[in-house]
Amino acid sequence: MRLAQQLYEGIDVGEGAVGLITYMRTDSVNLAAEAVTEIRATIEKLYGREGLAEEPRVFKTKSKNAQEAHEAIRPTMPALTPNELAGKMGDDLLGLYTLIWKRAIACQMSHAVFDTVAVDMLAGPDGEKRRLFRANGSTLVKPGYIAVYQEDMDDKVQDDSDRLLPPMEVGDTVTLLGIRPEQHFTEPPPRYS
Repeated sequence: MRLAQQLYEGIDVGEGAVGLITYMRTDSVNLAAEAVTEIRATIEKLYGREGLAEEPRVFKTKSKNAQEAHEAIRPTMPALTPNELAGKMGDDLLGLYTLIWKRAIACQMSHAVFDTVAVDMLAGPDGEKRRLFRANGSTLVKPGYIAVYQEDMDDKVQDDSDRLLPPMEVGDTVTLLGIRPEQHFTEPPPRYS
């Protein structure tokens, strides 16, 4: 909160102290219409028209006790990218600003588009000893918001649908790094936590 307070009160980035984020003691998900317009203009400038969501996104709070007197935490000047601030503030401040900037920008970007694929691979010498292995996963077609922000992969539970496969063509040769003989069964969620 101390770092967020500094970003809110102002950091000297060359033209005197400038407040870089909106009020941070809020759990609102609403953005001002002017802010959405600025964010969408920044996206179009940096990522092109294809990076924009078709319509401005509006989010609703799911919590009954939300303190929504202020709008969501966002950069006050979306056009001011983290790269432009590098070297003008400490790493901790820059890291927090980068997180806030990325989340605000990503919320108005188009969805990422993936193709779900299955790759069958033959392994072993020619003849009867040859075995068929299958890799299921997806390939990224259009990055959308992932070009800006992607949740830490360590926070997600990995399953077959989460595996990104590189682009491949029929007949490509791959190097076998290892085989893990694992079998997975889908389990229902635990009854109690």
